Amino acid sequence: MKFCSTCGQPVALLIPAGDHLPRHVCAACGTVHYQNPKVIVGCVPEWEDGRVLMCKRSIEPRLGLWTFPAGFLEMGETSGEGAARETLEESGAVVEIGELFAVINVPYVSQLFMLHRGRMTSAHHHATPESSETVLMREDEIPWDEIAFPTIYHGLKWFFEDRRLGVKDFHYLDLKFRHKIPGIREAAQESS
Repeated sequence: MKFCSTCGQPVALLIPAGDHLPRHVCAACGTVHYQNPKVIVGCVPEWEDGRVLMCKRSIEPRLGLWTFPAGFLEMGETSGEGAARETLEESGAVVEIGELFAVINVPYVSQLFMLHRGRMTSAHHHATPESSETVLMREDEIPWDEIAFPTIYHGLKWFFEDRRLGVKDFHYLDLKFRHKIPGIREAAQESS
């Protein structure tokens, strides 16, 4: 960051009084510009026959790999509202958002994932500018070696395990380091 978004003057990187980290601070107006982690929201959309909706990415990063709908939370949205919007944008599907079932911290890319269960209100879904293909899949049809991100892999594993056990557990994970999940192609970046 070179200029203040409040007044347009140059900023300097320094530790403000009472803080402990360097921040971009405007010498002209005093605005402190904080850079915080991005929040990613998503859901596992389930159809009434138990299949879940998967999307083949038509955008980078991880072009051509599979995910359930997820993306950046917008200002003024709840995590559930954002997950429903992302599902519509990425697959054309309308979902009723259920409970939050997982939070995954990914500090190496400064992201926090919030994953919900979701129920599709109809079987309607289609390709979009973000997804070249959308498919309802049983667990045994998931292309596990073509999952786009470790967060999606873990989310799907937890979702299916909870369903098998007849529970609705809450899951939490810190992915502190870039790592390769067996069967998943090497990840470039975790962004959705």
